[in-house]
Amino acid sequence: MPATEQKIYLASKSPRRRELLRQIGVNFELLLLREQAPRGPDVTEEVLPGEHAADYVARVTREKAACAQQIMQARKLVPHAILAADTTVVVDDRILGKPADLTEAVDMLTSLSGRAHQVLTSIAVQHGEQVWQVTQSSDVIFSELTPEAIQTYCASPEPYDKAGAYGIQGSAAAFIQHIAGSYTGIMGLPLFETAQLLRQAGVRIL
Repeated sequence: MPATEQKIYLASKSPRRRELLRQIGVNFELLLLREQAPRGPDVTEEVLPGEHAADYVARVTREKAACAQQIMQARKLVPHAILAADTTVVVDDRILGKPADLTEAVDMLTSLSGRAHQVLTSIAVQHGEQVWQVTQSSDVIFSELTPEAIQTYCASPEPYDKAGAYGIQGSAAAFIQHIAGSYTGIMGLPLFETAQLLRQAGVRIL
């Protein structure tokens, strides 16, 4: 195990993940991956043919952690553990990422209305050559949503940077009838599992 340290790099631009790490007292510095540039994103989030949701979210997370480590080394930054994560929503074996536009957001929420779906968040902590990873899964049941409710929600900024076109911590909480699993996992960073991985990597937690 690496020597105990107090700081990590967070390879995510998600404000929710930042908030959750602060909640458990983790000192972090952002190490952001490129999303749009002439050469394209550092890590694409395209689903491979025949790839299952759990395999997909775990693979993308590992790629994010590995890419962040390359950036850290290329910039000659002080070495610290790197935390990466990815969240996806699954319904009928269909992987729902972030909606590109209003039409996609409406389609996603319509497919979730009145039924159960799964939210998978994979977390990877990389420190040197070692990688610790876990994928957490939660079940979410939506109430029946009227077309008017979906349109109103999709007219707000909330759906467009979130897998499945909704955030449990926002106004879409009114859609959710029941959850089984991790509330923070549905937000994008399951804190129990994250704390375990960081401790394994030698990061002091609480």
